[in-house]
Amino acid sequence: MTPQELLAALRLPVVAAPMFLVSGPELVVAAARAGILGAFPTQNCRTPEQLDEWLAAIASGAGDAPWAVNLVTHRSNTRLADDLALVAEHRPPVVITALGSPRPVIDTVKAYGGLVVADVIDLVLARKAIAAGVDGLACISAGAGGHTGHLSPFAFVSAVRDLFDGLVTVGGGIADGAGVAGAVAGGADLVYMGTRFLATTESRAADDYKLMVVAHGPDDLVVSDGITGADASWLRPSLQAHGLDPDHLVHDGVRSYDAAESPAKKWSQLWSAGQGLQSIRSVNPVADVVDDLEREFRAAAARLDRVAASAH
Repeated sequence: MTPQELLAALRLPVVAAPMFLVSGPELVVAAARAGILGAFPTQNCRTPEQLDEWLAAIASGAGDAPWAVNLVTHRSNTRLADDLALVAEHRPPVVITALGSPRPVIDTVKAYGGLVVADVIDLVLARKAIAAGVDGLACISAGAGGHTGHLSPFAFVSAVRDLFDGLVTVGGGIADGAGVAGAVAGGADLVYMGTRFLATTESRAADDYKLMVVAHGPDDLVVSDGITGADASWLRPSLQAHGLDPDHLVHDGVRSYDAAESPAKKWSQLWSAGQGLQSIRSVNPVADVVDDLEREFRAAAARLDRVAASAH
Protein backbone atom coordinates (compact mmCIF):
# COMPACT_ATOMS: atom_id res chain seq x y z
CA MET A 1 0.00 0.00 0.00
CA THR A 2 1.24 3.47 -0.88
CA PRO A 3 0.28 6.62 1.05
CA GLN A 4 -1.89 7.65 -1.91
CA GLU A 5 -3.68 4.29 -1.91
CA LEU A 6 -4.27 4.58 1.83
CA LEU A 7 -5.86 8.01 1.53
CA ALA A 8 -7.98 6.92 -1.44
CA ALA A 9 -9.33 3.97 0.57
CA LEU A 10 -10.69 6.18 3.37
CA ARG A 11 -14.09 7.86 3.53
CA LEU A 12 -12.61 10.59 5.75
CA PRO A 13 -8.96 11.51 6.45
CA VAL A 14 -9.30 10.41 10.08
CA VAL A 15 -7.42 7.96 12.30
CA ALA A 16 -9.07 6.51 15.41
CA ALA A 17 -5.82 6.92 17.32
CA PRO A 18 -4.33 3.98 19.23
CA MET A 19 -5.19 4.41 22.91
CA PHE A 20 -3.45 2.46 25.66
CA LEU A 21 -5.89 0.03 27.35
CA VAL A 22 -8.81 1.56 25.40
CA SER A 23 -8.47 0.54 21.73
CA GLY A 24 -9.28 -3.08 20.93
CA PRO A 25 -10.43 -5.19 17.96
CA GLU A 26 -14.01 -3.94 18.26
CA LEU A 27 -12.98 -0.31 17.85
CA VAL A 28 -10.50 -0.99 15.04
CA VAL A 29 -12.96 -3.08 13.03
CA ALA A 30 -15.78 -0.57 13.56
CA ALA A 31 -13.49 2.24 12.38
CA ALA A 32 -12.45 0.28 9.29
CA ARG A 33 -16.06 -0.51 8.39
CA ALA A 34 -17.02 3.14 8.88
CA GLY A 35 -14.34 4.27 6.43
CA ILE A 36 -11.59 5.62 8.66
CA LEU A 37 -8.28 4.16 9.83
CA GLY A 38 -8.55 2.30 13.13
CA ALA A 39 -5.49 1.53 15.25
CA PHE A 40 -4.57 -0.14 18.53
CA PRO A 41 -1.38 -0.52 20.60
CA THR A 42 -0.01 -4.06 20.69
CA GLN A 43 0.65 -3.45 24.40
CA ASN A 44 -3.10 -3.72 24.98
CA CYS A 45 -2.62 -7.48 24.60
CA ARG A 46 -1.17 -9.14 27.67
CA THR A 47 0.54 -11.91 25.72
CA PRO A 48 1.78 -12.57 22.17
CA GLU A 49 -0.88 -15.27 21.94
CA GLN A 50 -3.62 -12.73 22.60
CA LEU A 51 -2.05 -10.37 20.06
CA ASP A 52 -2.12 -13.18 17.50
CA GLU A 53 -5.87 -13.58 18.12
CA TRP A 54 -6.54 -9.85 17.90
CA LEU A 55 -4.62 -9.43 14.65
CA ALA A 56 -6.45 -12.33 13.06
CA ALA A 57 -9.84 -11.01 14.22
CA ILE A 58 -9.14 -7.51 12.90
CA ALA A 59 -7.84 -8.74 9.55
CA SER A 60 -10.99 -10.83 9.15
CA GLY A 61 -13.40 -8.13 10.37
CA ALA A 62 -11.88 -5.25 8.41
CA GLY A 63 -11.84 -7.11 5.11
CA ASP A 64 -10.15 -5.01 2.44
CA ALA A 65 -10.29 -1.81 4.52
CA PRO A 66 -6.96 -0.53 5.87
CA TRP A 67 -6.14 -0.67 9.58
CA ALA A 68 -3.11 -0.09 11.78
CA VAL A 69 -1.18 -1.33 14.79
CA ASN A 70 0.92 0.74 17.16
CA LEU A 71 4.27 -0.65 18.34
CA VAL A 72 6.15 0.87 21.27
CA THR A 73 9.83 0.79 20.31
CA HIS A 74 11.08 2.10 23.67
CA ARG A 75 13.74 -0.13 25.23
CA SER A 76 11.39 -1.00 28.13
CA ASN A 77 9.19 -2.95 25.70
CA THR A 78 10.66 -6.41 26.09
CA ARG A 79 8.01 -7.89 23.80
CA LEU A 80 8.93 -5.89 20.71
CA ALA A 81 10.60 -8.79 18.87
CA ASP A 82 7.67 -11.16 19.49
CA ASP A 83 5.10 -8.54 18.53
CA LEU A 84 7.00 -7.61 15.40
CA ALA A 85 7.10 -11.24 14.32
CA LEU A 86 3.31 -11.38 14.56
CA VAL A 87 3.03 -8.14 12.62
CA ALA A 88 5.10 -9.74 9.85
CA GLU A 89 2.72 -12.70 9.86
CA HIS A 90 -0.55 -10.77 9.81
CA ARG A 91 0.66 -7.83 7.70
CA PRO A 92 -1.33 -4.82 8.93
CA PRO A 93 -1.29 -2.18 6.17
CA VAL A 94 0.01 0.51 8.55
CA VAL A 95 2.39 0.26 11.52
CA ILE A 96 2.70 3.25 13.84
CA THR A 97 5.78 3.43 16.06
CA ALA A 98 5.86 5.33 19.35
CA LEU A 99 8.16 6.25 22.24
CA GLY A 100 11.31 5.23 20.39
CA SER A 101 13.09 5.08 17.05
CA PRO A 102 11.15 3.51 14.17
CA ARG A 103 14.31 1.80 12.87
CA PRO A 104 13.64 -1.61 14.51
CA VAL A 105 10.45 -2.13 12.52
CA ILE A 106 11.13 -0.53 9.14
CA ASP A 107 12.76 -3.45 7.34
CA THR A 108 10.14 -5.93 8.52
CA VAL A 109 7.13 -3.79 7.59
CA LYS A 110 8.50 -2.62 4.27
CA ALA A 111 9.36 -6.21 3.34
CA TYR A 112 5.63 -7.07 3.13
CA GLY A 113 4.65 -3.70 1.62
CA GLY A 114 3.27 -1.97 4.72
CA LEU A 115 3.59 1.69 5.65
CA VAL A 116 5.60 2.87 8.66
CA VAL A 117 4.41 5.99 10.46
CA ALA A 118 6.40 7.40 13.37
CA ASP A 119 4.65 9.09 16.28
CA VAL A 120 6.67 12.26 17.10
CA ILE A 121 6.18 15.16 19.53
CA ASP A 122 8.78 17.63 18.22
CA LEU A 123 10.94 18.48 15.23
CA VAL A 124 14.01 16.76 16.64
CA LEU A 125 12.19 13.43 16.66
CA ALA A 126 10.57 14.22 13.31
CA ARG A 127 13.99 14.71 11.68
CA LYS A 128 15.27 11.45 13.17
CA ALA A 129 12.25 9.52 11.91
CA ILE A 130 12.59 11.02 8.43
CA ALA A 131 16.26 10.05 8.39
CA ALA A 132 15.28 6.50 9.39
CA GLY A 133 13.14 6.20 6.25
CA VAL A 134 9.55 6.33 7.50
CA ASP A 135 6.61 6.72 5.13
CA GLY A 136 4.79 9.09 7.42
CA LEU A 137 4.79 11.08 10.63
CA ALA A 138 2.09 11.35 13.29
CA CYS A 139 2.66 14.82 14.75
CA ILE A 140 1.36 14.76 18.33
CA SER A 141 0.67 18.37 19.21
CA ALA A 142 -0.56 20.49 22.09
CA GLY A 143 -4.04 19.46 23.17
CA ALA A 144 -3.56 15.72 22.61
CA GLY A 145 -4.72 13.21 25.18
CA GLY A 146 -2.36 10.65 26.70
CA HIS A 147 1.27 11.55 26.14
CA THR A 148 1.04 14.98 24.59
CA GLY A 149 3.16 17.41 22.62
CA HIS A 150 3.64 21.15 23.03
CA LEU A 151 3.66 22.57 19.49
CA SER A 152 0.55 24.04 17.90
CA PRO A 153 -0.89 21.57 15.36
CA PHE A 154 -0.70 24.19 12.60
CA ALA A 155 2.86 25.22 13.44
CA PHE A 156 3.93 21.57 13.64
CA VAL A 157 2.44 20.63 10.26
CA SER A 158 3.89 23.73 8.60
CA ALA A 159 7.38 23.02 9.93
CA VAL A 160 7.22 19.33 9.00
CA ARG A 161 6.09 20.15 5.46
CA ASP A 162 9.35 22.08 5.00
CA LEU A 163 11.22 18.85 5.76
CA PHE A 164 9.07 16.04 4.45
CA ASP A 165 6.79 15.24 1.51
CA GLY A 166 5.48 11.97 2.96
CA LEU A 167 2.28 11.19 4.81
CA VAL A 168 1.61 13.73 7.57
CA THR A 169 -0.88 13.01 10.33
CA VAL A 170 -1.62 15.56 13.05
CA GLY A 171 -3.34 15.14 16.39
CA GLY A 172 -4.07 17.42 19.29
CA GLY A 173 -7.45 18.72 20.41
CA ILE A 174 -9.25 17.93 17.14
CA ALA A 175 -12.59 16.26 17.78
CA ASP A 176 -14.99 17.42 15.07
CA GLY A 177 -15.20 17.51 11.29
CA ALA A 178 -14.47 21.24 11.10
CA GLY A 179 -11.16 20.59 12.85
CA VAL A 180 -10.38 17.86 10.33
CA ALA A 181 -11.06 20.25 7.45
CA GLY A 182 -8.88 22.91 9.05
CA ALA A 183 -5.99 20.50 9.55
CA VAL A 184 -6.19 19.30 5.94
CA ALA A 185 -6.31 22.90 4.72
CA GLY A 186 -3.22 23.53 6.84
CA GLY A 187 -1.23 20.77 5.12
CA ALA A 188 -2.06 17.54 6.95
CA ASP A 189 -3.07 14.35 5.13
CA LEU A 190 -4.75 12.68 8.11
CA VAL A 191 -6.02 13.67 11.55
CA TYR A 192 -5.53 11.66 14.74
CA MET A 193 -8.60 11.47 16.98
CA GLY A 194 -8.34 9.63 20.26
CA THR A 195 -10.68 11.22 22.77
CA ARG A 196 -13.51 11.43 20.24
CA PHE A 197 -13.48 7.65 19.87
CA LEU A 198 -12.83 6.94 23.53
CA ALA A 199 -16.47 7.77 24.23
CA THR A 200 -17.91 5.18 21.82
CA THR A 201 -19.73 1.94 22.47
CA GLU A 202 -16.88 -0.07 20.91
CA SER A 203 -14.23 1.52 23.15
CA ARG A 204 -12.82 -0.61 25.97
CA ALA A 205 -12.79 2.35 28.35
CA ALA A 206 -14.80 1.90 31.55
CA ASP A 207 -18.32 3.29 31.40
CA ASP A 208 -17.53 5.85 34.12
CA TYR A 209 -14.50 6.96 32.09
CA LYS A 210 -16.65 7.55 29.02
CA LEU A 211 -19.20 9.48 31.06
CA MET A 212 -16.45 11.63 32.60
CA VAL A 213 -15.29 12.57 29.10
CA VAL A 214 -18.86 13.50 28.15
CA ALA A 215 -19.39 15.54 31.32
CA HIS A 216 -16.20 17.61 31.29
CA GLY A 217 -14.34 20.10 29.13
CA PRO A 218 -10.78 21.31 28.50
CA ASP A 219 -10.72 23.34 31.73
CA ASP A 220 -10.91 20.01 33.58
CA LEU A 221 -7.57 18.77 32.20
CA VAL A 222 -4.10 18.99 33.67
CA VAL A 223 -0.85 18.29 31.79
CA SER A 224 1.85 16.74 33.98
CA ASP A 225 4.80 14.35 33.92
CA GLY A 226 4.01 13.37 37.49
CA ILE A 227 2.25 10.12 36.62
CA THR A 228 4.35 8.41 33.94
CA GLY A 229 7.49 10.56 33.80
CA ALA A 230 6.44 12.11 30.47
CA ASP A 231 3.97 14.93 29.94
CA ALA A 232 0.44 13.60 29.60
CA SER A 233 -3.01 15.15 29.72
CA TRP A 234 -5.13 13.90 32.63
CA LEU A 235 -8.73 14.41 33.68
CA ARG A 236 -8.54 16.40 36.91
CA PRO A 237 -11.61 14.67 38.49
CA SER A 238 -10.00 11.27 37.93
CA LEU A 239 -6.82 12.32 39.75
CA GLN A 240 -8.82 13.80 42.62
CA ALA A 241 -10.92 10.64 42.91
CA HIS A 242 -7.71 8.74 43.71
CA GLY A 243 -6.58 11.20 46.35
CA LEU A 244 -4.02 12.95 44.17
CA ASP A 245 -3.44 16.70 44.08
CA PRO A 246 -3.51 17.53 40.33
CA ASP A 247 -1.30 20.57 40.88
CA HIS A 248 1.40 18.72 42.83
CA LEU A 249 2.05 15.41 41.09
CA VAL A 250 5.40 13.68 41.65
CA HIS A 251 6.57 10.80 39.47
CA ASP A 252 7.96 7.70 41.19
CA GLY A 253 10.86 7.39 38.74
CA VAL A 254 9.68 4.15 37.10
CA ARG A 255 8.67 4.09 33.44
CA SER A 256 6.93 1.16 31.78
CA TYR A 257 4.73 0.53 28.77
CA ASP A 258 3.89 -3.08 29.62
CA ALA A 259 0.20 -3.43 30.47
CA ALA A 260 1.01 -6.26 32.89
CA GLU A 261 3.34 -4.14 35.04
CA SER A 262 2.13 -1.98 37.92
CA PRO A 263 3.38 1.43 36.68
CA ALA A 264 1.40 1.00 33.47
CA LYS A 265 -1.71 0.06 35.41
CA LYS A 266 -1.97 3.72 36.34
CA TRP A 267 -3.50 4.24 32.90
CA SER A 268 -6.43 1.99 33.85
CA GLN A 269 -6.97 3.79 37.16
CA LEU A 270 -6.16 7.38 36.22
CA TRP A 271 -7.94 8.65 33.13
CA SER A 272 -6.60 10.80 30.33
CA ALA A 273 -8.26 12.92 27.63
CA GLY A 274 -7.45 15.54 25.03
CA GLN A 275 -8.71 19.09 24.70
CA GLY A 276 -11.36 18.15 22.13
CA LEU A 277 -13.65 16.60 24.74
CA GLN A 278 -15.88 19.70 24.83
CA SER A 279 -17.54 18.61 21.56
CA ILE A 280 -18.44 15.14 22.88
CA ARG A 281 -22.06 15.14 24.06
CA SER A 282 -22.86 11.43 24.44
CA VAL A 283 -21.54 7.90 24.03
CA ASN A 284 -22.36 6.63 20.54
CA PRO A 285 -21.35 3.85 18.12
CA VAL A 286 -18.31 4.54 15.95
CA ALA A 287 -20.46 4.51 12.81
CA ASP A 288 -22.61 7.35 14.16
CA VAL A 289 -19.55 9.37 15.17
CA VAL A 290 -18.09 9.04 11.67
CA ASP A 291 -21.43 10.09 10.14
CA ASP A 292 -21.33 13.24 12.28
CA LEU A 293 -17.70 13.91 11.40
CA GLU A 294 -18.43 13.61 7.68
CA ARG A 295 -21.34 16.04 7.89
CA GLU A 296 -19.23 18.55 9.83
CA PHE A 297 -16.27 18.07 7.50
CA ARG A 298 -18.30 18.72 4.38
CA ALA A 299 -19.97 21.78 5.91
CA ALA A 300 -16.56 23.20 6.83
CA ALA A 301 -15.16 22.45 3.37
CA ALA A 302 -18.12 24.20 1.76
CA ARG A 303 -17.58 27.22 4.00
CA LEU A 304 -13.92 27.34 3.00
CA ASP A 305 -14.92 27.17 -0.67
CA ARG A 306 -17.30 30.11 -0.20
CA VAL A 307 -14.64 32.19 1.53
CA ALA A 308 -12.08 31.35 -1.15
CA ALA A 309 -14.53 32.21 -3.93
CA SER A 310 -15.25 35.62 -2.40
CA ALA A 311 -11.61 36.51 -1.74
CA HIS A 312 -9.94 39.06 -4.03
